[in-house]
Amino acid sequence: MSDHVPIDGWTEPTAAERLDILRATRTVAMVGVSPNPARPSNFVATYLVSSSADYEVYFVNPTADEILGRPCVPSLADLPITPDLVDVFRRLDDVPGVAEEAVAVGASTFWTQFGLWSPEAAWTVLDAGVGLVMDRCLKVEHARFAGGLHLAGFDTGVIEARRG
Repeated sequence: MSDHVPIDGWTEPTAAERLDILRATRTVAMVGVSPNPARPSNFVATYLVSSSADYEVYFVNPTADEILGRPCVPSLADLPITPDLVDVFRRLDDVPGVAEEAVAVGASTFWTQFGLWSPEAAWTVLDAGVGLVMDRCLKVEHARFAGGLHLAGFDTGVIEARRG
């Protein structure tokens, strides 16, 4: 992550700080989650709604009514709750607008997925006192702390290269 444009006055949260964020989180709003099971956001959503994650998960996508059998709303403002954490799966150009929405609804943490590093969005949330994590996968981080990932990032269940 050394190729990121630095953001004055902010450093990326340490592993311990990310764990604190995850422990304090009860509600997650996934913005840009896809109904397509081949998309990474759908994979993360499947994980987060499983019993292992222990979060109330809400889906935000203006083109879907339902994802994984759960209702989907068109915007953060349409949620029935104030999310603790907003997890963003949108194009990079859309991230600053989502940051504004997250601040407007009173989210505690703004989290962007792999590949999403936006200084503009960062300033929006930091100026509002909202916590910030960028360019990290919520599923990977949760699984790492819950013991579901090896240090290399892989599930240690069954990985075998030998032919039987």
